[in-house]
Amino acid sequence: MVAVAGVPGDSTTFYFGAVNGGIWKTTDAGTVWTPIFDKEPVGSIGTIAVAPSDPKTVYAGTGESDIRSDLSSGDGVYKSIDAGATWTHVGLEDTRQISRIVVDPQNANVVYVGALGHAYGPNEQRGVYKSVDGGDHWTKVLDQGPEAGVSDLAICSGKPQLLFAGTWHTHRPPWSVYAPIDGPRGGLYRSQDAGKTWSRLSSNGLPEGDWGRIGVDVAPDGKRVYALIQAKKAGLYRSDDGGDTWVFENADPRLTSRAWYFNSITIDPHNPDVIYIPNVALYRSEDGGKTISVLRGAPGGDDYHQLWVDPKNAASMVLGTDQGTTVSLDHGQTWSTWYNQPTAQLYHVITDNQFPYVVYGAQQDSGSAAVPSRTWCPIPPIQTLFISAELTAPLPATTGELASARMSARGRFRHSRLRLISASIVRLGLRCLCFPRLTPGRSFWERST
Repeated sequence: MVAVAGVPGDSTTFYFGAVNGGIWKTTDAGTVWTPIFDKEPVGSIGTIAVAPSDPKTVYAGTGESDIRSDLSSGDGVYKSIDAGATWTHVGLEDTRQISRIVVDPQNANVVYVGALGHAYGPNEQRGVYKSVDGGDHWTKVLDQGPEAGVSDLAICSGKPQLLFAGTWHTHRPPWSVYAPIDGPRGGLYRSQDAGKTWSRLSSNGLPEGDWGRIGVDVAPDGKRVYALIQAKKAGLYRSDDGGDTWVFENADPRLTSRAWYFNSITIDPHNPDVIYIPNVALYRSEDGGKTISVLRGAPGGDDYHQLWVDPKNAASMVLGTDQGTTVSLDHGQTWSTWYNQPTAQLYHVITDNQFPYVVYGAQQDSGSAAVPSRTWCPIPPIQTLFISAELTAPLPATTGELASARMSARGRFRHSRLRLISASIVRLGLRCLCFPRLTPGRSFWERST
């Protein structure tokens, strides 16, 4: 989940957008999540924004901006004026991947879209777009060419004419690589006139050389600004004068680890010294970025991507991770569960050759799954990149997970032996063979030769 949002002042209503599962909403602080986007023709959500002045107005940008090799694309921007009950497509169809939407805090019809654009090649529909009529018409206000899109976008809630945007020159090649390939035109831009003009911020404490992905946020007073910058001198940069000058505040490599996959930052709206940085853990700083501590780690989620903090009540927040979305109402001391969200991002899907056949899928950071008929069953909880079925003679079913009695009227479940190849296991030089004859909860390990 890379898209989360909430309703200011309402500690029960939150939204999340799944990279493959549409938009979901809770009205009881995460106890129950309901899908509200299933009627639309696209399932990948990159960002969600609730209008601060009208909580019934919700904007959704489709297409995830964390561009792994298994990414899904979108078809522009959607808008709801009834708190997600119905949606209307409002344009920007060829943006493909949208990183951020921000709404003017005083006018729900004034909205900005940060478009990353096509992941695999150049396209013109990149940059920052603005609408003053709720999405009926769009104007491109920041354009850095067909190869550089926008990685992040921030608006000052106290001075909405002040905006910051990070541009990212990147693409994925058609062959398989882990990280995307960056170019030289990444930068941090500032507008002080509601997007009419933009100036690139450089020097004055910012790093030299080429930049990669950038995350940025600005405090309500417009003075405190933080930027996470992927560069030769990577780390957390801080400004106390609205972006005129900067200080290299923290070089901890944990903050910019795999910056192409993370690199977002959220400021506590009531205290600019308190910031949150999601990565492989959710980090928090209470001294303006000088030091960090882990607020939340595993098993709450393997990768943390986006945090929204209620501007009217900083104790209320919603967090998006690889496995799902959780809500906290006590500054992150306790969280709701993500086990109540039936969403998944599948790397690879196969079937075996029996009748009826079984479908097997390898999920992003959530293990593998198998489904005979319509019932999902978990296989080892590890991140798996590829999955394959090794066809063997039918075996009797003895494990309760892969073959339950309700899946077979005959009391026997005939299936193929399943071989899982996990990225983490391969790195250790091991392979995991999962046999149906094993007792539930056990696995068989065999050292590779």
